[in-house]
Amino acid sequence: MYAETGSRFYAYLLAGVTIVVILSGIGASKGVMIGPVITDGAFFLFPLAYILGDVITEVYGPNAARRAIIAGFVANVTSVGVYQLIIVLPGFTDDYGVAKQHALETALGPVWQVVLAGLLGYAAGQSLNSLTMWLGKRRHGERGLLGRLAGATGLGEAVDTIVFCTVAATAIGISTIGQWANYTFFGFLYKVIVQYAVMPLTALAIRRLKVAEPSYQARLHRA
Repeated sequence: MYAETGSRFYAYLLAGVTIVVILSGIGASKGVMIGPVITDGAFFLFPLAYILGDVITEVYGPNAARRAIIAGFVANVTSVGVYQLIIVLPGFTDDYGVAKQHALETALGPVWQVVLAGLLGYAAGQSLNSLTMWLGKRRHGERGLLGRLAGATGLGEAVDTIVFCTVAATAIGISTIGQWANYTFFGFLYKVIVQYAVMPLTALAIRRLKVAEPSYQARLHRA
């Protein structure tokens, strides 16, 4: 049983997924070094996309999660098109205008590759994540929420991280196998740790959202 997607809560979650995906595309184009760890400028953002995806899948179902993924894709691709249009528009020819044009080309130019990597990784990872959540709920019903969250997170993040890091590596500035392995391993480890750490809060949010959604409660009482 799932809630209907016509409520304001689903709209808020959908907007949240879209915002996180767009900002991640920009932030991930910057390589970041924290001690010996190689990461990118969106490392603190992207786990939110999976947390929101878990909530949507559990409360509103896999079809609603799929629509959220598609909405994020469309918004991200549209953003890349806008960035490219901004870059090709004729700018001022003074020193400041030339410097700004160069900065825009450097900052926004590689975003398309990062967005492509994000689309491929997120499509594969979030689809597997949602499928795992759906299969678990189909088998266990309302029981075993934390188990569904844990299993879905590990599988989804592993696939997502490998695909994303492979496609985005050159845009970020990664040029060796060792750098790629560092980036991929610590990226996966960080995302999983964050999501596992906030899993009790995610489960609490899901339970409260189920109570707040009238359509979910109506279907629960009819079951």
